[in-house]
Amino acid sequence: MLTAEAMPLVEHETPRDFLELRAREFARLDAGGHAYLDFTGSALYPESLVRSHGDTLRSGVFGNPHAENPTSLASTSHLALARSRVLRFMDADPAEYTVVFTANATAALAHVATSYPFGPAVPLVLSVDNHNSVNGIREYAMRAGATVHYLPLDAELRLHAPDARLQSLRQANDAGGLMAFPAQSNFSGVKHPLALVTTAQSLGFRVLLDAAALLPMTRLSLRDVPADFVALSFYKMFGYPTGVGALVARRDALSQLRRPWFSGGTVDFVSVQNVMHALRAGEEGFEDGTPDFLGISAIPAGLQFLEDIGLPRIERHSMNLTVQLIAALTSLRHRNGQPLVHVYGPQDARARGATVAFNVLNDAGSVVPFQAVERRAHVARVSVRGGCFCNPGASETAFGFPAEATAQCLVSTRMNGWALSSFAECMRGYPVGAVRASFGMASNRADALRLLSVVESFVDD
Repeated sequence: MLTAEAMPLVEHETPRDFLELRAREFARLDAGGHAYLDFTGSALYPESLVRSHGDTLRSGVFGNPHAENPTSLASTSHLALARSRVLRFMDADPAEYTVVFTANATAALAHVATSYPFGPAVPLVLSVDNHNSVNGIREYAMRAGATVHYLPLDAELRLHAPDARLQSLRQANDAGGLMAFPAQSNFSGVKHPLALVTTAQSLGFRVLLDAAALLPMTRLSLRDVPADFVALSFYKMFGYPTGVGALVARRDALSQLRRPWFSGGTVDFVSVQNVMHALRAGEEGFEDGTPDFLGISAIPAGLQFLEDIGLPRIERHSMNLTVQLIAALTSLRHRNGQPLVHVYGPQDARARGATVAFNVLNDAGSVVPFQAVERRAHVARVSVRGGCFCNPGASETAFGFPAEATAQCLVSTRMNGWALSSFAECMRGYPVGAVRASFGMASNRADALRLLSVVESFVDD
């Protein structure tokens, strides 16, 4: 087991108020012996949020909001409050922005994907670093005859000269099209420059910002960063409720989307005999079926919980642990002097979040399969994540995949029935996944030390 001295301090120990927060809101972690280091996957719900929401449900009577009876109007009131609260949290002018509630961030992204007016002169521009829920937009774009372009990454997994690339693409197209990128990478933790939003808009692009990984601890002002579309999930921010996300959209951008279908709750009228329908204006034209009106009623209290603690304080606390973890991981060595760990992305705190992707190496410098690290972490009750984290572009760049050889391995493996083990064998020593640790408001130094103990167990193993 590593001692505390093995993890160098940057500023101070875990602040007392965060230790008290953990004891008050997340006592189940220590009671169950958990070291939870998967905050990029999901935040943990605070106990007070669950209790307060339970009190709301026990004391109220809430019906389907698509009616005018008293219980329906009670639900409608909660929906309106939640919309208003989200806009306030994101510093968005209600005259310019609205909130479409969805099942998750993926569903929010799908609204844009299925409804954006792509065409031969209306391209799609994606960053290489994107979650697959954003990468999938290319299928709708290509189906409409649009060209798909990618903004490349540099050695630190940051966007490489994106402004120049956008300028070049704009000169080749009469219409700007759509550009989509993550505010913060779910693979490396890199925070991509938000100034890119206004740069792209000045060149005629609409901008879709994936903010799912950013918002749990970083403030996003839509007055300063006026993205056309922003996708988010609330469980990523405060752990509860699951199954509720949102598309925060500029009203003028939302009006340009063309929905390919309609459903219950999205229409003013439908005629079967005349084959006619009319979509409702604004957000209601996109909220398919009945929204999760009970879950949505927890959102205002969840946002208030974050604001009471303070996003800047959560970020400072989490980044302090992140920098310490990176320093400790990169200092570990085998007895022959070979590094034990390779960390992907930035090695310091500049323009990054509290997410660390890494691989363990053997004493010959080869990558230990991430599954082996996961297994030992599981035994130690340390929750980290392994794989490519649904981000193939950042993974391919980080692992140095040669494009032609990768294509051959993907095709041959798929033909024989896809298996990650077969793909790894075909790739001849390239890593096919990594381990990801990520911090949040409930994290402490002991969690990081327990992960380091798991990693150190591979020395000369």
